[in-house]
Amino acid sequence: MPGPLQGIRVIDITTNISGPSLTMILADMGAEIIKIEKPKIGDDSRKMGPLWGGEGVYYLHINRNKRSIVIDLKSEEGKEIVYDLVKDGDVFVENFRFGKAEQLGFGYETLKALNDELVYCSLSAYGQVGEKRHKPGYDAIAQAESGIMSINGTKDGGVARVGVSVLDQGSAMWGAIGILAALYNRTQSGKGQRVETSLFETGIFWTGYHLLAYMATGVEPVKMGTNHASFAPYGAFETKDEQIMIGISNDSLFAKLCKVLEREDWIADSRFSKNLARVQNRELLNSSIEEVLKTKSANAWIEQLENGGIPSSIILKIPSVITSPQTESTQMLIDVDHPNIENLRLPRLPVQLSETPLEITKSPPFLGEDTISILEERGVAPDTIRELVEKGVIQVHSKYVEN
Repeated sequence: MPGPLQGIRVIDITTNISGPSLTMILADMGAEIIKIEKPKIGDDSRKMGPLWGGEGVYYLHINRNKRSIVIDLKSEEGKEIVYDLVKDGDVFVENFRFGKAEQLGFGYETLKALNDELVYCSLSAYGQVGEKRHKPGYDAIAQAESGIMSINGTKDGGVARVGVSVLDQGSAMWGAIGILAALYNRTQSGKGQRVETSLFETGIFWTGYHLLAYMATGVEPVKMGTNHASFAPYGAFETKDEQIMIGISNDSLFAKLCKVLEREDWIADSRFSKNLARVQNRELLNSSIEEVLKTKSANAWIEQLENGGIPSSIILKIPSVITSPQTESTQMLIDVDHPNIENLRLPRLPVQLSETPLEITKSPPFLGEDTISILEERGVAPDTIRELVEKGVIQVHSKYVEN
């Protein structure tokens, strides 16, 4: 069944994680993604280990539903291939450092002159303005500079990086949202526009609550571990065997928790009766709760807590997440056919549309897998393709090389 973006063509010259994550979103929605990669190496994420079937798992995660063409972007003939694709393309996405796209000949104004209906998206570390716009940066660097790292970790321990690429994939989401908005606006105006986002700006937005709390109180946020600065009890607790997470955000839920723990005396205790008091007496409350929880197993407590209407969960490790009944029920892991990998399962996008479902229909492409077919579709003659290969302007995957 066609996806909601069927008919939209995206020229993608991104690499690593943020840009390919963005174009994966569009790909799963049905857009055609022409992934332009550099000769010999391709997308840097292809070698971000561990390797599986010869490809990095980062690459496998965010490059399904795409077509790969290898072009030397520094060559004049390579540039002309890209310009030809842009002329009837819908979206162009780049995640170079500031100024690099212009240096290569793929700046917004240059491509706009070729196609004024083009939606052009720039995704960078620091954005297109400011003294740091020229700086390179990865997810962890942006976490450090946007304040996220300063509030992540335990109270008595050092700072910690968020364990997933939260800013790479967060900025990818904002970029995709911006592109969708620009495409819709194009249906009204007939014109494309530039979309900009960055890891740094995404980090600032993610820390919004903490920024406002500091501006309101003058109190600098501290690392809370699994606890929540505004609510208690809210965090990880030891049981007889495993850790569980409990989240209590209001007095009504706390009363329910007290009943499950058979400590209804806490409901009227002035140290715990109201959320503000619980926050002020967090350490005493947490230790008191944990003393009770250590009398039973995690599974036993989760059953009681869920029956009592308490938001809670065992803290699952990755192997358990994969086999979780809820993971299976939501079909979050999709079986994908891959020539070199048995039992490849990829996480689908966590959104579903009833009439135009999102699908994973193609495994991540080999480097240059679609070079020939893309050029043939553009009317490039076989002799010209062979000549471009010999010059090193383009590269094709080995299985498509004539003997």
